[in-house]
Amino acid sequence: MNEAEFNQIVDELMFSIEEMIDDSGADLDYENSAGMLTITCEGNGSQIILSRQPAMSEIWLAARSGGFHFKLVAGRWRNTVTDELLSAMLAAACHAQSGESPSFDF
Repeated sequence: MNEAEFNQIVDELMFSIEEMIDDSGADLDYENSAGMLTITCEGNGSQIILSRQPAMSEIWLAARSGGFHFKLVAGRWRNTVTDELLSAMLAAACHAQSGESPSFDF
């Protein structure tokens, strides 16, 4: 996959995540800027950040629990170390930091 294809896929993913947050009714805010999606937990102000890394074709997740790298494998974003899905790890990070339980289905 070239950089333009990667960016298109990530743009669509970030938009999907935004819609899922809106649909969940969770007390989470988000801002999408400069290739990063910043999710803010309204209750305590903590943040979860998703950033694209086009040179490596990865998405990075930064949360209180740590930093994680994900690659697109067979249509699913998978942790490069544990093989866990980004959708599950993002949901767990939101729950751990805000007590909210949005469902991410991607």
